[in-house]
Amino acid sequence: MIKNASAVWKGGFKDGGGTISTETGVLNKAPYGFKDRFEDGKGTNPEELIGAAHAGCFSMALSLMLGEAGLTAESIETRAAVSLEQIDGGFTITASHLDVVARIPGADQAKFLEIADKAKTGCPVSKLLKAKITMDAKLIS
Repeated sequence: MIKNASAVWKGGFKDGGGTISTETGVLNKAPYGFKDRFEDGKGTNPEELIGAAHAGCFSMALSLMLGEAGLTAESIETRAAVSLEQIDGGFTITASHLDVVARIPGADQAKFLEIADKAKTGCPVSKLLKAKITMDAKLIS
């Protein structure tokens, strides 16, 4: 299975800009640029998109693993905070922190945390990232 996305960039690093698109059309020429990434711009940026991918991937992996344990979530809400830091003159994505709130009838906190931790390390986006991945997970009964 291969999924595709594309980016077009025009101009210089600080004064230029670009668009990002996905083959599904969910993103269709979404703008991004220096201000969106490093200041207060209105477009998107690669770290935000990685965060969305990580949150979505984790939530799906958690749902799968809960199902394998005989549990079904009413809801899983995941926020991913992706850290971009300047190191040795260049930029590096150093971490992704998942903040999870799940409503799962019949689940206890210990089992939920065990399954959430497996999903954190097992989702394909977590495996792709070479960053530190942390998580706060809260079960709502």
